[in-house]
Amino acid sequence: MTTRTIRARDRPVFGVDVHSGDVRGDDPSYALVILDPVDEDDPDAPDADGPMARVTRDVVSFRKLCRLIDGREPLYVATDNAYELAADKGELVGFLRSLPDGTRLVQVTGAERPEPLSRVASRHGIPYGKDPMKEAEASARLAAANVGHEVTAFTDETRVKVSRGRSTGKGGWSQDRYTRRIHGNVRKRTRQVQSKLKEANLDFERDVTEKYGGYANATFTVEARPEEIPVSNSRAGDVRVEVERERRDGIEYEPLVQRRDRVIVGIDPGTTTAAAVVGLDGTVHALYSSRTADTADVTEWIIEQGRPIIVAADVEPMPETVEKFRRSFDAAGWRPTTDLPVDEKLHRTREASYQNDHERDALAAALYAYDDHEDQFERIAAKTPPRLDREAVIAGVVAGDASVESVIADLSDDGGDGGDGEDGTDETDPTEPERTEEEETIRRLRERVERLESHAESLEADLAERDERIAELESELEEARREERIEARSRRAVSRLERETDRLERERDEARETVAELEGKVETLKELWRLDHSNFDDVAADQGLASVKVVEQFTLDAIEAADEAYGLVAGDVVYLRDASGAGRRTAERLAETEPRAVIRDGNLSDVADQVLFDHDVPVVPADAVPVREVDELAVASEEELEAALGDWERRAERRRKAEKQEHLDRIISEHRAGRTLPETEE
Repeated sequence: MTTRTIRARDRPVFGVDVHSGDVRGDDPSYALVILDPVDEDDPDAPDADGPMARVTRDVVSFRKLCRLIDGREPLYVATDNAYELAADKGELVGFLRSLPDGTRLVQVTGAERPEPLSRVASRHGIPYGKDPMKEAEASARLAAANVGHEVTAFTDETRVKVSRGRSTGKGGWSQDRYTRRIHGNVRKRTRQVQSKLKEANLDFERDVTEKYGGYANATFTVEARPEEIPVSNSRAGDVRVEVERERRDGIEYEPLVQRRDRVIVGIDPGTTTAAAVVGLDGTVHALYSSRTADTADVTEWIIEQGRPIIVAADVEPMPETVEKFRRSFDAAGWRPTTDLPVDEKLHRTREASYQNDHERDALAAALYAYDDHEDQFERIAAKTPPRLDREAVIAGVVAGDASVESVIADLSDDGGDGGDGEDGTDETDPTEPERTEEEETIRRLRERVERLESHAESLEADLAERDERIAELESELEEARREERIEARSRRAVSRLERETDRLERERDEARETVAELEGKVETLKELWRLDHSNFDDVAADQGLASVKVVEQFTLDAIEAADEAYGLVAGDVVYLRDASGAGRRTAERLAETEPRAVIRDGNLSDVADQVLFDHDVPVVPADAVPVREVDELAVASEEELEAALGDWERRAERRRKAEKQEHLDRIISEHRAGRTLPETEE
């Protein structure tokens, strides 16, 4: 970007940076650089290659800075951060209100999200250093080149109020005459102000409060800045005039000029069209998206942002809409080798702020295009002489597909720096007078109209083709949706059958495991059945085993469960796993089955033992006849069982004899007792 000179200005530019201290503390000092314009014909003027300004450097307090601003009334007060001059928004508004008419506070590093001053200075070829004085000078030179944003808390409307300069008093013999005079003077001054506003061709609205003898006050709302209004603050006699700009809701940043930098544009077409503008240093300038804007609106927005040298897309091949934008700007095209994945676009745009996925895709395309050309930009900049505009050379090489040397030669032959013309050269004749701001605006608007008209012709030619393509795509979309529905139904059916298959396979495996377990039990039962019923005498002779039926507890429920499971019949050998706790009824229920023998584990109660003994049921301990269990059934050694039964018979015989002897003794005792009873009575 070519640095515009300030040779046409007659007002200085102030550059300010904090030198020491803190604006939130006490008495900060500021590095101040003042650029004073000088006459080119002045023999003491600086070199023609440098900016036509005399430089003054100083370190001042905040009060002295304000006095210098009031006294010199600079065009710009430039800084890299507006809040270096105020601790908060309220103080910043107060500082802006205190500035003289026509003096603007400029933040040269951007708007709400400023860039580093070093980057901005490098982009515009301004010398930069970290010293506060050098930063202040860089800010001043950038503002002199119309780089930056005006910091404002006021609109372009100004309120002019004409009111009474004295109180009408509390009364008296001449009160009415005094009041009429004051109100008459206010009306007279109001008419003078209105006449001056009309002479200056300013648009305004008037609001008057009429009082006895004239006006109490009058307010003019003027569509202009205070410096454009031929009325100033004053107080004379009975009348006071106050000029004050209308406040905004907050602090706003307005660019000093609408710049036409060379830029890279990423476009994401579709129902919602999005565009992103990135500078040749990779800085994100602006984002745009709309569902209602047509191609002309998007083109006009891009033109307002700068001059595209690359138009990028995020898919391969480049969409036809993006290609039309590229042709309309005569720019180079960029597209990836394959469609950019979403995760890569998210990563590349992670530091940017965008409103939707369309802006993200457009921004990703522009940033990837910058990444792909970054090294080329640096090589071109390194070969470009300082007096030429690096962006103009880059545009000639990239968009014009020419060599660096040929572009430099063309720009050198034209004698321009590529600052204003669309081809990188200055289209104005150096002998012509400098254009006014209005003429420059008219020129830019005419160029924009010509470009838009040319683009509109190609759009009208493609309109019918686009409608046909839309109809064709809608038909293809409907067919694709139909096939997708069929495929979705097929996927659901397959998924349902797969789930059913998995369930049946699980049931099959569980059934196989159950069958295998039952087959093992059946084989065991068959073997036990053979031992119990098939030629058992022969088996016993060969094997020496006896079948045993297990009862878990000596209770009625356990006996019934065993009887239901495998039947308790006469001649069975019953194994009581827990023989304790049985009563008479339980013992009688077991005795009813007429078992051959009862093998007990634990001690029988006295009652149960007596019942079983009375029914001639042999009860032998498990220690004497060990039981070997297989699942619910068991076997015991026939030899050990016979030995235990023989032992029980011997013990039972002795027990019977003892009981008989006890019974006889009891009978004899009772008999004797019966005989002695009558003698006692005598």
